[in-house]
Amino acid sequence: MLLGRKATPQGAPALRADEVRSGRGVLAKEEIRTPSPSLQTVNEPRDYPGANVLDAGWPALNLELGRGEGQSGRFAPCAIAWATAQAGRGARALPPGTGALRQQMKTPDFVRLRFRLGARQRTAWFLALLLGGALLSQADENDWFVPLGPPPEAAKRRISGGEAFPPLPLPATPLRRTERKREPSPPRLAAKIVWGQDASFTYGSGAQTRIADWNLCPGDLQQMMRAASARLGVTYGADSFSLAAFDGDPAAVPVLFFSGVRTIKFSAPELELLRRYVLRGGMIVADNIAGGPYFYQSFRAAMEKAFPELSFRILPEDHPLYHIMVDVNQVSYPKNLASHQPLLEGIYVYSRVGVLLSKYGLGCGWDGHEVPLLQQAIYYDVASAGKIGLNIAAYAIGYARIGRAEAKPELYGALDEKHPTDEFVFAQIKHEGAWNVESGGASRLLQELRQTTSLRVSLKRVPVQPGQDDLSSFTFLYLSGLDDFHWDAAAVSTLKRFLDAGGTLLINNGMGLQTFDTAARRELKKVLPGSTLAALPPAHPVFNSVFQLATAAYTSAAAAARPGLTAPYLEGISLNGDVKVIYSPIDLETGWQGLNPPLARAYQPEAALKLGVNIIMYAMTH
Repeated sequence: MLLGRKATPQGAPALRADEVRSGRGVLAKEEIRTPSPSLQTVNEPRDYPGANVLDAGWPALNLELGRGEGQSGRFAPCAIAWATAQAGRGARALPPGTGALRQQMKTPDFVRLRFRLGARQRTAWFLALLLGGALLSQADENDWFVPLGPPPEAAKRRISGGEAFPPLPLPATPLRRTERKREPSPPRLAAKIVWGQDASFTYGSGAQTRIADWNLCPGDLQQMMRAASARLGVTYGADSFSLAAFDGDPAAVPVLFFSGVRTIKFSAPELELLRRYVLRGGMIVADNIAGGPYFYQSFRAAMEKAFPELSFRILPEDHPLYHIMVDVNQVSYPKNLASHQPLLEGIYVYSRVGVLLSKYGLGCGWDGHEVPLLQQAIYYDVASAGKIGLNIAAYAIGYARIGRAEAKPELYGALDEKHPTDEFVFAQIKHEGAWNVESGGASRLLQELRQTTSLRVSLKRVPVQPGQDDLSSFTFLYLSGLDDFHWDAAAVSTLKRFLDAGGTLLINNGMGLQTFDTAARRELKKVLPGSTLAALPPAHPVFNSVFQLATAAYTSAAAAARPGLTAPYLEGISLNGDVKVIYSPIDLETGWQGLNPPLARAYQPEAALKLGVNIIMYAMTH
């Protein structure tokens, strides 16, 4: 960032006061739209209370924050703008102050500034320190604001000289030989969201290009969509627009794509729009394209504000996003990160990822090259980025239907709601992980239970938190999840009392993922340290309490994970002669919902419903 004019160091090109220098070039300030204060040039004198330049007569300085060219050292962020504004003025007499501060600033032209501070001016000086810190931070951000790829190639013109008339019954308007033939637009899968500022960037060679926060690598999404369309056998289109031009309908645009390196900010209406969009079935994908801290941290914080009841989770290695089209078990980072593990974070909305955030850059790899100009960048290589991009596209397509189905509202029961003593209540355990895996799955099971048995059933599931809520009125608890979770001592004690009192705990592995399996077995050891889950034999009453279940149908992913399995499979722990902990490592709830998400290791709907009815009836009679 430039403040004022500067005596140009030897060998460095002069900068105008309307230019901003980035870490790898010069940004023309007049091209920057919606400029922030950190990009403003101070040209007019401004009074700064409590600070006067006592040494006058030195040339006006162009003070640059960050690591721009021509900088020979560090300098304090405090009161820089004010010192520049006073440059060239004559010294003014000051009343004696109660304290003095001498600050040395290293610049190409060494200058020593002296400020006298009185007791009344300390507050103003402190505010200047804060302002300077913010300016310094913004300058570091601007070092990342560089072009990261060539603009995409223009679409080729397709002109036919052999047809002068459209294939329609006459009369018809002739088509000129030089006119382009319009082809049907492919279905639109994604849109790249326009945000932030744009500017003119000048390379050291003198060549110029335009850059924008939202589009530093203009070909990223287009190239990813082109590659995915080729592999999937269906052509999908992409678009770009601002959030102001979007009505939030996920059926129109299933994926919203954000890319950037600098801090991104959203207004309250924009956050509400994005929240509604995701909860209605849409998916947000964000690429921290150069792996820096600013876009990543700001986007993450914005989404946590939009979804305060949810949180970002690191996707486990066996998540469908890593395997839906190609296996992404290991990746390569060209520099600055000694790892071979992919890292994607997501906000789960029921069983699907509604918000996906890549901490390390994908877009340049999609465009077929590494991240240029930024030596500190962290990003996937071309091959790794291509695999992840293909899986993201396939996941968005495969889970769009799931998202719309799960968006249907569900009624929940209240913890203090009164129920008849003989009515079955489906109480579900909440935890800090992704505990609410399916919307409507339990409700459909309870409807099936009411229709096929004489049991009085409440159709509302009741969320409970062991250690915080009183569980004494419940005889059945349900636990599900997609990833890791932990129980504290209070939760462990509450669950132990629940089981000792004769309650039944049903644990379901949502999507059949290994991370939840490991967590469930570990946490169960805290509650029942002397017990171990064991497979229930085929003749166990749980398999014939209502329906005779000698066989069960599984999804293709579950069948592949457990080849040869044709019978229903459950594990359990017996307490006082009855099985009081029942665990299904294969997802039941997906089948209750009647959906078949891609790569879900689950029971098919008919088998899931019958087995669920059997489990509840066994729990109520044993």
